[in-house]
Amino acid sequence: MMPLTLASIGEVNVIKRIGGSPEIKKHLENLGFVAGSNVSLVSAFAGNVIVNIKDSRIAISKEMAQKIMI
Repeated sequence: MMPLTLASIGEVNVIKRIGGSPEIKKHLENLGFVAGSNVSLVSAFAGNVIVNIKDSRIAISKEMAQKIMI
């Protein structure tokens, strides 16, 4: 397992685990980040990332992306 921040751009990965406090887990779950979902990195800029998940593009901070394990 590795954090989402280390994924290659364009590569499709499966989310294995979501870390962090219960509030952060719930927030990410509401955005569609749940274990077993496919996620791909669209771009990374200044540590922040844009990802494709469930047919949506979502921008999240580097801190949030580091809690998503693929």
